[in-house]
Amino acid sequence: MALVIRGARVLAGSPPVLRRADVLVEADRIAAVGPGLAGPAGARELDASGRIVLPGLGNAHTHAASHLARGRAGNWTLEDLLTHAPANYGHRTPEDDYLSAAIGAIEMLKTGCTSAYDLYMAVPAITDEAFEATVRAYTDVGVRVVLAPAVADVVFFQTVPGLIDLLPPDLRRTVEGMRAAPTKGLLELTERIIRRWNGAAQGRIRVAVAPTIPNQATDEFLDGCARLVRDYGVGVHTHLAESKVQVIESQRRFGKSIVARLAEHRLLGPGFVGAHGVWLADDDIRMLAAAGAAVAHNPGSNLRLGCGIAPVRELLDRGVTVGLGTDGSVCADNQNLFEALRIASVVSTIRFPHETGRWLDAGTVWNLATAGSARVLGQAADLGAVAAGRKADLVLVRADSVFLQPLADPLNALVYSETGAGVETVLVDGRVVLEGGRVTTVDEASIYARAQEAAERQHRASAESRALAGRLAPFVAAACRAAVATPLPFDRYAAPART
Repeated sequence: MALVIRGARVLAGSPPVLRRADVLVEADRIAAVGPGLAGPAGARELDASGRIVLPGLGNAHTHAASHLARGRAGNWTLEDLLTHAPANYGHRTPEDDYLSAAIGAIEMLKTGCTSAYDLYMAVPAITDEAFEATVRAYTDVGVRVVLAPAVADVVFFQTVPGLIDLLPPDLRRTVEGMRAAPTKGLLELTERIIRRWNGAAQGRIRVAVAPTIPNQATDEFLDGCARLVRDYGVGVHTHLAESKVQVIESQRRFGKSIVARLAEHRLLGPGFVGAHGVWLADDDIRMLAAAGAAVAHNPGSNLRLGCGIAPVRELLDRGVTVGLGTDGSVCADNQNLFEALRIASVVSTIRFPHETGRWLDAGTVWNLATAGSARVLGQAADLGAVAAGRKADLVLVRADSVFLQPLADPLNALVYSETGAGVETVLVDGRVVLEGGRVTTVDEASIYARAQEAAERQHRASAESRALAGRLAPFVAAACRAAVATPLPFDRYAAPART
């Protein structure tokens, strides 16, 4: 059925500008954008007077499983977060994973995000049933997603340089007794998921390969991931040089940078997406650019976890595609890309004092969350703009939003002022999935209530895991402090190195 969005101001063009126009949607695509459009007989009309039509924003990196653990993180580094992963992600049922994914997807819709790249995690291991529940959640809520099973065949604690030597005997025995899932089984799981779910929900669900952190992947596993990418033509997404600790460990154990190791295993290419990319050296950026690879920038979680400030300006200057992400709610606290837009712009100013030409201005970061994220998701021709032929993934924002008063420069207002509170209506694939600020596809209240019960039950069940994490955390912190004292020829912190 056709739909005419009538009487709005539409943000379109390159560079995007606001103009009075109607939008004609036929099936799942935009058929035309212009003033006074005539819809076909029987077309539904949506009165959008007093509304601004935007392209749906794209979340370049998140974790569905993390939303149920929102609010659990304290003053944690990335390595603290990983130490607590069994406590935050364990002791769940598939229904719990459904609820976790659903509350994140609802939040994305309510803040103007229509698509996401999601690395789904589970402890102690991903199961077909839990992955299916996550697929079902995204399908039910109506968010478009590239969903990747994030797996590892090396235990995290074995990748923290110097940790084992710091542990007392009982903790050392505990850590040395930990075993990752078998490499062959992880590859078989990933292949099974690709075969079953890639292209589901009329193409709104796509599947990718995700060796979650390269240091937690054996050479055999990386080679297996590369084979799956070649055999099935899917993308690959990993956490790339997120912390200095990871970079130091890669040099110590493999004698090369993380990017160089991935290139050696033929994982770099146009379908490669590296999340974070905080501690990329110039040579790493050059290799990514040459391969046509992309980076998902997550400024909120990079700051929240003390990882540093990513070299986004250098990546863009080299021609690397960069999309904008929130990361998961346990470490970035929310799924609001409007918040990520503002952080991405303002944090860039710290790296280039009084070099305003190198700052990420409003137009640049808006492009990260629209065209950039569309390219990251491998859907550049379909997403990221309000234009004829594109998918009808659209967001209507109230022009009377308090954060848009007065409206001078639209991009400045959207990036620096709007919070997402003005989002009123959202379409995905031409279907209205949010109307009047309420999701139309699922019972929000029921999902929130069930999610609260699940989170409380999971927290009670994870007491032993939290106790172990509490014992390990001081030793992990000490090992990490020693590692980051190692000098590198570049720095991504906003403070001088301590001597």
